[in-house]
Amino acid sequence: MVTVHQINRLVNGIILNGTAPDQDFSHAFASDLMSDVLTIDKEGMILLTGLSTLQTIRTAEMSNVYCVVVARGKRVTNEMLKLAKEHSIAVISCSSSMFAASGRLYENGIKPVY
Repeated sequence: MVTVHQINRLVNGIILNGTAPDQDFSHAFASDLMSDVLTIDKEGMILLTGLSTLQTIRTAEMSNVYCVVVARGKRVTNEMLKLAKEHSIAVISCSSSMFAASGRLYENGIKPVY
């Protein structure tokens, strides 16, 4: 299990909003299809995505995801950060691909959802 700060170090990211509750994360799911994210019911899940929209944060909130890693250097808007803060969702931005970020998390003990 890892914390938001450990996730950030592993993906070489920048914490844009660190308001996630004191939670440890044990699983990760990588997707740009938010409809796929909505089918997952896993406590302590990290969402890795290249989709940088309000819908990403809304999907995370509906799925009880408290850490979103936005990959590929996508720009995260102030509106996204405001909504994430309202729902205690940490947002991390990283420049690497979802594949590379997922690999770093997996190498360090984060389990895949499937």
